[in-house]
Amino acid sequence: MKKTIFEEMSGIYTRAGDYYLPALTIPIEKENKPIGAWRQRHLHHLKQYRKALYTNLMTSGNLNSYLSDIDEQAEKRFELLTEQMKQTQGITEQLKAENALE
Repeated sequence: MKKTIFEEMSGIYTRAGDYYLPALTIPIEKENKPIGAWRQRHLHHLKQYRKALYTNLMTSGNLNSYLSDIDEQAEKRFELLTEQMKQTQGITEQLKAENALE
């Protein structure tokens, strides 16, 4: 019997009733970093507005590493913007210690 392309690529079929279905698995990701706020927001955005990209990242096993990179970039950008705002508005540690409401 001739092998299918799936079998030639070392795919395995499992029997379910009268049918043979391909035994598909999602690859396990190597990275497991904690989930940050920016990461959660971007994951929600992907699920809602970018479904094709979300599915591609999920099935290729790259979703967690992609979200970790996004989280790191967003955190760095947030810190940079916060520092720039402090400098433009003249906020110093001394000012915060003397008059927190100002």
